[in-house]
Amino acid sequence: MQVTETLSAGLKREYKVVVGQAELNTELNAKLADMSKRANIKGFRPGKVPVAHLKRVYGRSAMAEVLQDAVDTRSKKLLEEKNLKPAYQPEVKLPTDEAEIAAVMDGKGDLSFTMALEVIPDFDVKDHSGLELTLHVVEVGEDQIDETLKRIASQSKNFDEKLGGAEKGDRVTINFVGTIDGNAFDGGTADDVALEIGSGQFIPGFEDQLIGAKAGDDVAVKVSFPADYGVAELAGKPAEFATKVTKLEGAKEAEIDDAFAKKMGFEDLAKLRDTVKQSVGGEFAQMSAMKLKRDVLDALDKEYSFELPEKLVEAEFNGIWNALSGEMTRSGKTFADEGTTEEEARKEYRAIAERRVRLGLVLGRMGEKQGVIVSEQELQNALMSRMRQFPGQEKMVIDYYRNNPGAMMELRGPIFEQKVVDAIVSGAKVDEKTVTKDELQKMVEDEDEDEVASA
Repeated sequence: MQVTETLSAGLKREYKVVVGQAELNTELNAKLADMSKRANIKGFRPGKVPVAHLKRVYGRSAMAEVLQDAVDTRSKKLLEEKNLKPAYQPEVKLPTDEAEIAAVMDGKGDLSFTMALEVIPDFDVKDHSGLELTLHVVEVGEDQIDETLKRIASQSKNFDEKLGGAEKGDRVTINFVGTIDGNAFDGGTADDVALEIGSGQFIPGFEDQLIGAKAGDDVAVKVSFPADYGVAELAGKPAEFATKVTKLEGAKEAEIDDAFAKKMGFEDLAKLRDTVKQSVGGEFAQMSAMKLKRDVLDALDKEYSFELPEKLVEAEFNGIWNALSGEMTRSGKTFADEGTTEEEARKEYRAIAERRVRLGLVLGRMGEKQGVIVSEQELQNALMSRMRQFPGQEKMVIDYYRNNPGAMMELRGPIFEQKVVDAIVSGAKVDEKTVTKDELQKMVEDEDEDEVASA
């Protein structure tokens, strides 16, 4: 194998690799000799097929395997010999000239290919012990427990039949037939549908037109399907629903007492309040941890500045930009609506992409230095957590992650990152500061708006 460096600029490296004709033929003959021991071809005894015969019959297909193996092994060897740490999978380009390819396949020519990559930048990990941080904590008060209980009770309210007209919060039972241009459409007809007015379950404007209706009333509800409606045939079209109100019920808030607690599966109200306190405390702790992590990342971002692999930044930027473009399309917003221009937005989000790549490299180097590992059990826990997000589709989720190593790496990344951040926090000077729920929420929301997300 002959290796010639054709580019060395910053983090970019490019090499031309030549594998001689003699090397390839030697490897081809070794492969055919191994095949001859296992081949079972009519007219020959098992394991006694001459290599020359195999070469005539299978020579080109065997050479194709030899060439693939040659590219893989030489690329790996080059990285090892040059002590290169690629920032991503190196790009290998094979010859495109048909005559050259034919000569190589026939064992009459050298194989030449190029390998291009960017290496991981070299930088020193600094000592972050003694980093000064603030942990913002929120104490769970009785008012917050009461607020949560009221929200739970509102979701468990009872309904009793009522007279008069329907109001927001009431529940109506309806039959309806939907038409577009006088023609009924699939999915537009149903009977005995319970609908809480103001819940937003139906098309915008539908529920409002039922306000004031009484049991037994017929209401012609005229609405238009949203432009982004999930059924393309209906999206943006005006429709009319001939609606019959068969029942009207008024809401009655559940009484928050021992009976309510028992209905929720608790011994008494005191036990329910304890559980709510722990749950709310967990939510506050999660927000506190999020804020602390972002403070750590902000501190690291200020400490490091080095050249970044262009392709990593480009890939990160494209991911951010595609997500942003999709959201703007769905919401119908423009850059002008956001008080900016596409050029300014691109500049802003490229800076975010650079930050994420930089922090990813820093955390990766720190984790490597600290010997941070993600256990198989931690990965399995993350997979179980992801499965719970898709009830009824658990098998599909498992198959996806088991068949996609890259997807498993996406599960591993956040766990690894958090463990490195935890290690930094454990060696830092952390002061606690008590804040209100609203203050902490605003801190987290402000940082979300500034896109100071983790790497």
